Amino acid sequence: MTASAELRGDELIAKRHLPVDPERVWAALTSPAGIAAFWGGSHATVPPESVIVDLRPGGEFTLDTHAPDGATRRLRFVYVSVAAPHELVFDEPITGLRTTINVRPADSGTDLMVHQRRLPAELQTAQAADGLASILDALAAHLQHPNATPRRRTR
Repeated sequence: MTASAELRGDELIAKRHLPVDPERVWAALTSPAGIAAFWGGSHATVPPESVIVDLRPGGEFTLDTHAPDGATRRLRFVYVSVAAPHELVFDEPITGLRTTINVRPADSGTDLMVHQRRLPAELQTAQAADGLASILDALAAHLQHPNATPRRRTR
Protein backbone atom coordinates (compact mmCIF):
# COMPACT_ATOMS: atom_id res chain seq x y z
CA MET A 1 0.00 0.00 0.00
CA THR A 2 1.20 3.52 -0.71
CA ALA A 3 0.15 6.89 0.64
CA SER A 4 -2.60 8.90 -0.98
CA ALA A 5 -2.58 12.69 -1.10
CA GLU A 6 -5.31 15.06 -2.17
CA LEU A 7 -4.92 18.77 -2.83
CA ARG A 8 -8.01 20.93 -2.12
CA GLY A 9 -7.19 24.59 -2.74
CA ASP A 10 -4.95 25.69 0.13
CA GLU A 11 -5.28 22.33 1.92
CA LEU A 12 -3.42 19.08 1.42
CA ILE A 13 -4.49 15.80 3.02
CA ALA A 14 -2.34 12.67 2.93
CA LYS A 15 -3.20 9.25 4.38
CA ARG A 16 -1.30 6.01 4.91
CA HIS A 17 -1.93 2.78 6.79
CA LEU A 18 1.12 1.61 8.71
CA PRO A 19 1.43 -2.02 9.90
CA VAL A 20 2.86 -1.08 13.31
CA ASP A 21 1.31 0.12 16.56
CA PRO A 22 0.58 3.83 17.14
CA GLU A 23 3.31 4.14 19.77
CA ARG A 24 6.00 3.25 17.22
CA VAL A 25 4.54 5.72 14.73
CA TRP A 26 4.46 8.42 17.41
CA ALA A 27 8.09 7.74 18.35
CA ALA A 28 9.16 8.08 14.71
CA LEU A 29 7.25 11.35 14.35
CA THR A 30 8.69 12.88 17.51
CA SER A 31 12.27 11.64 17.88
CA PRO A 32 15.23 13.20 16.05
CA ALA A 33 16.46 9.81 14.79
CA GLY A 34 13.01 8.85 13.52
CA ILE A 35 12.46 12.18 11.78
CA ALA A 36 15.87 12.05 10.11
CA ALA A 37 15.12 8.56 8.80
CA PHE A 38 12.02 9.52 6.80
CA TRP A 39 11.37 13.27 6.57
CA GLY A 40 13.01 13.91 3.21
CA GLY A 41 10.91 11.26 1.49
CA SER A 42 12.25 10.48 -1.97
CA HIS A 43 13.41 14.04 -2.66
CA ALA A 44 15.87 14.93 0.15
CA THR A 45 17.93 13.60 3.02
CA VAL A 46 17.98 14.89 6.57
CA PRO A 47 21.22 14.70 8.59
CA PRO A 48 20.32 13.27 12.02
CA GLU A 49 22.44 15.86 13.81
CA SER A 50 20.37 18.66 12.26
CA VAL A 51 17.09 17.56 13.88
CA ILE A 52 16.07 19.31 17.10
CA VAL A 53 12.78 18.47 18.81
CA ASP A 54 11.36 20.38 21.79
CA LEU A 55 8.13 18.39 22.05
CA ARG A 56 5.75 20.74 23.88
CA PRO A 57 3.31 23.45 22.88
CA GLY A 58 5.46 26.45 21.98
CA GLY A 59 8.51 24.22 21.47
CA GLU A 60 10.36 24.19 18.17
CA PHE A 61 11.05 21.40 15.74
CA THR A 62 13.85 22.14 13.25
CA LEU A 63 15.77 20.17 10.64
CA ASP A 64 17.92 20.57 7.54
CA THR A 65 17.02 19.01 4.22
CA HIS A 66 19.64 18.25 1.57
CA ALA A 67 18.36 17.96 -1.99
CA PRO A 68 20.13 15.85 -4.64
CA ASP A 69 21.33 19.05 -6.36
CA GLY A 70 23.20 20.03 -3.18
CA ALA A 71 20.73 22.67 -2.00
CA THR A 72 20.26 22.79 1.77
CA ARG A 73 17.19 24.20 3.44
CA ARG A 74 16.56 24.76 7.15
CA LEU A 75 12.95 24.01 8.16
CA ARG A 76 11.46 25.36 11.37
CA PHE A 77 8.12 24.57 12.98
CA VAL A 78 6.48 25.49 16.29
CA TYR A 79 4.31 22.95 18.11
CA VAL A 80 0.78 24.19 18.80
CA SER A 81 -0.57 21.00 20.38
CA VAL A 82 0.98 17.70 21.47
CA ALA A 83 -1.46 14.94 22.46
CA ALA A 84 0.64 11.77 22.67
CA PRO A 85 0.30 9.38 20.95
CA HIS A 86 -2.61 10.57 18.85
CA GLU A 87 -2.19 14.10 17.53
CA LEU A 88 0.50 16.65 16.70
CA VAL A 89 -0.22 20.15 15.47
CA PHE A 90 2.56 22.48 14.36
CA ASP A 91 2.92 25.69 12.40
CA GLU A 92 5.57 26.96 10.03
CA PRO A 93 5.91 30.50 11.41
CA ILE A 94 6.94 32.33 8.22
CA THR A 95 4.12 31.11 5.93
CA GLY A 96 1.50 30.24 8.56
CA LEU A 97 1.21 26.69 7.19
CA ARG A 98 -0.46 24.51 9.83
CA THR A 99 0.09 20.76 9.89
CA THR A 100 -2.10 18.40 11.92
CA ILE A 101 -1.01 14.77 12.19
CA ASN A 102 -3.51 12.20 13.45
CA VAL A 103 -2.31 8.77 14.57
CA ARG A 104 -5.18 6.30 15.05
CA PRO A 105 -5.17 2.60 15.97
CA ALA A 106 -6.61 0.48 13.18
CA ASP A 107 -6.88 -3.16 12.21
CA SER A 108 -3.36 -4.60 12.21
CA GLY A 109 -1.64 -1.25 12.74
CA THR A 110 -2.18 2.47 12.53
CA ASP A 111 -3.97 4.88 10.23
CA LEU A 112 -2.02 8.09 9.75
CA MET A 113 -3.47 11.30 8.35
CA VAL A 114 -1.55 14.50 7.68
CA HIS A 115 -3.70 17.57 7.06
CA GLN A 116 -1.96 20.76 5.99
CA ARG A 117 -3.88 24.05 5.92
CA ARG A 118 -3.02 27.51 4.66
CA LEU A 119 -0.63 26.15 2.04
CA PRO A 120 1.35 28.95 0.42
CA ALA A 121 0.77 29.24 -3.35
CA GLU A 122 4.08 27.53 -4.20
CA LEU A 123 2.93 24.39 -2.32
CA GLN A 124 -0.50 24.17 -3.94
CA THR A 125 0.85 21.77 -6.56
CA ALA A 126 0.71 18.12 -7.52
CA GLN A 127 4.45 18.00 -6.85
CA ALA A 128 3.88 19.04 -3.22
CA ALA A 129 1.16 16.39 -2.87
CA ASP A 130 3.50 13.75 -4.30
CA GLY A 131 6.24 14.95 -1.94
CA LEU A 132 4.06 14.57 1.14
CA ALA A 133 2.93 11.12 -0.01
CA SER A 134 6.58 10.10 -0.50
CA ILE A 135 7.36 11.21 3.06
CA LEU A 136 4.61 8.95 4.42
CA ASP A 137 5.86 6.08 2.25
CA ALA A 138 9.40 6.68 3.57
CA LEU A 139 8.00 6.56 7.11
CA ALA A 140 6.35 3.21 6.31
CA ALA A 141 9.61 1.83 4.88
CA HIS A 142 11.52 3.05 7.94
CA LEU A 143 9.06 1.40 10.34
CA GLN A 144 9.28 -1.96 8.54
CA HIS A 145 12.71 -2.48 10.10
CA PRO A 146 12.48 -4.14 13.53
CA ASN A 147 15.05 -1.79 15.10
CA ALA A 148 13.61 1.38 13.60
CA THR A 149 12.66 4.04 16.09
CA PRO A 150 12.35 2.21 19.38
CA ARG A 151 9.20 2.68 21.40
CA ARG A 152 9.25 5.78 23.55
CA ARG A 153 7.25 6.03 26.71
CA THR A 154 4.48 8.59 26.61
CA ARG A 155 2.85 10.25 29.55
